[in-house]
Amino acid sequence: MSIELHHLRGFLALADERHFTRAAKRMNVSQPTLSRNIRRLEELLGRRLLERTTRQVALTSAGEGLYDQLSLLLPKLESALRLELHDEPFRIGFTWGFPTGWPQEAIARFEEETGLSVSAHRHNSSLAGVDRGDADLAILRGRITAPRTEVVTLLYERAIAAVSIRSELAGREEIRWQEIADQDLVIDEVSGTTDLADWPRDHRPGVSVVCRNFDEWLEAVAANKGMGVVPEFVGRQHIHSFVSFLTIPDAPLIPLNLVYPRHGGHPLIPRFVALAQAAVATPPGTGPR
Repeated sequence: MSIELHHLRGFLALADERHFTRAAKRMNVSQPTLSRNIRRLEELLGRRLLERTTRQVALTSAGEGLYDQLSLLLPKLESALRLELHDEPFRIGFTWGFPTGWPQEAIARFEEETGLSVSAHRHNSSLAGVDRGDADLAILRGRITAPRTEVVTLLYERAIAAVSIRSELAGREEIRWQEIADQDLVIDEVSGTTDLADWPRDHRPGVSVVCRNFDEWLEAVAANKGMGVVPEFVGRQHIHSFVSFLTIPDAPLIPLNLVYPRHGGHPLIPRFVALAQAAVATPPGTGPR
């Protein structure tokens, strides 16, 4: 038996998640199957890649080295294995809150021009599958800093505050940015847009709950575990009967970006980026693109 792609994909997922259950869910396999694949990879390489404890998973020095190489090489290999480009859809990844308006305009024009279908998939990872070869391009919010990726900021969104209807803030219509520093926040550590560095170092909010996806975040806010800061569109698209939204007149704007591999990506990425930029610049109904 030789090293196969599922061994390498499983290792990358585990290195990202540092947790067997989450990595297995991401790979759509059982935890015992993932464990066997990782052990087999270590056997075939003749070196230990992971330090396992009952609570966490850490990479050995050999594991760190393999991760650095595979995170660059595997997406290129995945791209090279697409033998017939036009038989595969152009894959757009997102973490939550797929925008409305300009993406649909850009997708329709892209499909019309290229004859290639477009599919959108939600990924519970910070780069929405772009770094793993699971997406050709991602729509992501916030400040993105990731090696070997290009980031094109399309627009900026206003921020609003989300609070439980049981919160003492629920009766207000707005809150100032510095007032939030006196509150406890619910943070989505995977795909959230809140950055504590946006407040002065000596006056920052506390963090009451750390979540790993938007749904967990929303339920924690609804349960009055803390407040949250999100793009304005959330108040329109993700209504929760136990959550109220407050405007933040002086909040930093939230960038909305297209993110894609710097090298070895889908050859039609530049065309989609150009169409997205045109769709943002020319709202629907204002003229041809």
